[in-house]
Formats: sequence, C-alpha cells, structure tokens
Amino acid sequence: MQIEHFDVLIVGAGLSGIGAAVHLQDQCPNQRYAILEGRERSGGTWDLFNYPGVRSDSDMHTLGYAFKPWLARQAIADGSEILKYIRETAAENNVEQHIRYNHPVETAAWCSNDGCWTVKIRQSATEVTTLTANYLFMCSGYYNYKRGYTPDFKGIENFTGQIVHPQHWPHALDYTDKKIVVIGSGATAVTLVPELARQAAQVTMLQRSPTYMVSRPAEDRFANRAQQYLPAKWAYALTRWKNVTLGLLFFTYCQKYPNRVAKWLIQGVADLLPVGTDVKRDFTPSYNPWDQRLCLVPDADMFNAINQGKANVVTDHIDEIMPLGIKLKSGRLLSADLIVTATGLDMQLFGGMEVYVDGKLVNMADSLTYKGMMFSDMPNFVMSMGYTNASWTLKSDLTSAYFCRLLNYMTTNAYTRFCPRREDRTLKLEPFMDFSSGYVQRARARLPKQASTKPWRLNQNYFKDLWTLGFGPLTDQVMEFRGRDSNSESVR
Repeated sequence: MQIEHFDVLIVGAGLSGIGAAVHLQDQCPNQRYAILEGRERSGGTWDLFNYPGVRSDSDMHTLGYAFKPWLARQAIADGSEILKYIRETAAENNVEQHIRYNHPVETAAWCSNDGCWTVKIRQSATEVTTLTANYLFMCSGYYNYKRGYTPDFKGIENFTGQIVHPQHWPHALDYTDKKIVVIGSGATAVTLVPELARQAAQVTMLQRSPTYMVSRPAEDRFANRAQQYLPAKWAYALTRWKNVTLGLLFFTYCQKYPNRVAKWLIQGVADLLPVGTDVKRDFTPSYNPWDQRLCLVPDADMFNAINQGKANVVTDHIDEIMPLGIKLKSGRLLSADLIVTATGLDMQLFGGMEVYVDGKLVNMADSLTYKGMMFSDMPNFVMSMGYTNASWTLKSDLTSAYFCRLLNYMTTNAYTRFCPRREDRTLKLEPFMDFSSGYVQRARARLPKQASTKPWRLNQNYFKDLWTLGFGPLTDQVMEFRGRDSNSESVR
C-alpha cells in the first residue's frame, strides 16, 4: 500500500493548529497539508475541559486570532464560546476537510537520506497508519491530555465521597447542596470555586500557599464602545494593541518593582474581602508577581462568593484524606462530600510523541530551543508554544507566520530542509521556562533548554518577537539550509 505524503503535517486541531492551517492556506497556498488530531473532535483544551465555569484566563482580544475579530461582549469568555470561535474559524476557512480525527501520533522519524519525516499513528492496538511529510508543525500543546496531575495523598483510597480532577470532569456530576473542598490555588481553582458555590452548600479552597489574584471586568468597555463606531476589524485591532501594550508594560513594571506591585495587588484583594480576613496568611504569596501566572478574577466573582459566605479559603497542608474529609497538618478536619483536585497539569511536549532523527531517539532535555519554536539539530520541525506572561495565541500567530515565511523563502531558493545547528558548546544554558509554577518545575528535567544569548533565547516579549519573527532575517550563524541533495553544501 502506498504511503500518503504531504508537504506539511500539523499535529493538533486546537487553537494553535486551526490557526496554523489558516496561515498556511493564506500564505503558502501550494503546500499540501493535513491536521492530525488524536481525539474525535477539534478544539483541543477548549473541548477537553468542561468543568463548571471553565473560561479564558486572559482577554479574548489577545487570545483570539489576529485575523479573526472577537465580537462577543465578554472579553473573559466561557470555554463554550471559545470552542465555538475555534470551530467557526475552521468552518469559515474550509480547514475542517483537512483534519483527520482519531489520529494520535505515536512516533515521528526524520531520515536525512529521504529528506522527510515518517509519522506513525496508533489508531488501535493492531492498526498503525503511516504518513510522510516534508515538515512537521507541532500544535499539540504542552500537557498530557490523558491525565492531570494529582499528588499521592495519604489515605485517598479511604474517602467515601467522590474525587474529581477538573481535567476529567464527569458530565452528569451533581454537586447541589454538597460540601466541596477544592485543592489548589491556581487559575482552575479560582475559576471553579465561585461557580461551584452557586449550587453547593459550601466550597472551601484548600491551598498550601496563596497565589496573586487580580479582579477586572469580564467585559472590555473600550472594545465594546469601539465596535459601535468602527468596523469590526479596526475595533478588534485597536483593542488588541491596547491590551498587548498594557499587558507588557504591567509585566515590565512587575519585573522592575516587584515589591511595589505585590503590595498593590494584595491591597486590591483585601479591599474586596470581608473585614477580618487574614490577608497575610491566605492572600499574600511568598514569590514575586509573575514568577507564576496571575489569577484573573472576572467581576470579583470569587470574592463575592466569599463575602456571601458560600466560599472560604484555608491555607494549610494535607496530612491525610479521611473517609469524610481532609485532615490537615494543623489538626483541623475539613468535612467534604466531594474533593476536587485542581492540582495542576502533567506537562508533556508533542502529546507524548517520540521523535527520532536518523534512527536515534531524541532526548529533548539535551536540545536547545531556537527562537522559542524550533530545536537544535531537528530538521524541518517547528513547535507552536505560547507565552507564560501573555495570551497563548499572540506567540502561536507569530510562529505560524514565521513558518510560512520560512517555507516561501525555501521554495524561492530551492531549499528542501532547514535545521538550527548547535555548534557552540560554551553556551550558558538556562531552563526552558523561567517559571516557578508546579507543573513546570515537575517537568524541568524532561524539557529542552534555552541559552542566555540569541537565537537560542526564548523571549517572553511580544514586541521583540514581532520584530524577530515577523520582519527579522531568516538566516543567521546557526540556521542551516540544504537543497534536495543532502550532500550539497549547506548555506547559512
């Protein structure tokens, strides 16, 4: 049976993958492509997560695509609205016909002699499909879709109620009038608590340590007013630039004056809480702002739930899970009918796919990231990875546009392969992501590295990347280009 060949294989039909396909169709219309999606539906994160209240943790004018305006009034959007937006984008651009569902990629192997990638898709225990492609564009996100992270709590098997991880929320779970403990203090917990509190008897957010929170309106008044007077694309572009600029200025200010910002953020939360709240214990983090992502609280919904007596926050460590609740290190017992383990993600690159280059399994921990989108000594391979301090799509849009520009450059010059080569072994190596969040720290040993100098540096700055990826040169001292003959002289 003849193996089907493509110019480009995009892995993942979520926010990044659909966006990459639209860029590819628009800027490289002669490239034949397919999207391989491991699940039976598109949407990625926004189809997988269906826990109560699931929403964006950044505004949709920057989380949305640069080419498709976000028109809804809510800037902090529900997961269902984001999923609708992604699928609308696919339908409007005829991307759906290129998606192959239930195609989880098991391995991808590059052969220099053939000058292409061979991809194996495990569709069942006995059925493996093989495809080949000139280029791989990984848009599969950064976490394990099969499971979230749950610590090995002592006594967890003794709990007589139900334990749920938000990543796999049961569709018909009834939590009406139940006592709920949500373990965790990140964005998922902060989203869940006020939503669960609407129907539950009581919701307790149990945290080991506090997280920085900031309340802002769910609607962007500037955006909604602009839509009244300007064409949709103009209003969207203006709002996008406004939010990108303000976000970067705030991040820069946090880096320069962390103590000043911390005091301001904590006071902002204190002003929204009941008198007598122990703000120092429950809402004062031990790290600087933006060492981890800030938790967005739209319209102060979580603080409203606390003020109404429907929710509370407890800062302590778990000693043991008991049959009827959680015993804390302090000796206190939290009664619970339902425990929600909002304890984080299991970080995983490429959806668990194994990568081989000329027969050798690639250990990603030995790789260096190039411009935050490629890896040393991996030919014709690109990954879409978002920012930690801004919306994911800002970077994925830039990555897709750069990839298309690179393909057109190669076509013009009759090149068939590109590869960033790491030859300088004196580079000062640093962690891939300079972030103290638990899911990053747990995966650090498995992640690639970055260096302190360009082009091996992972920027967390949209404006720098806009220049570098959007307008900067495609050639440099480490990027190697070759023609169809793999033995031909490389060009840099």
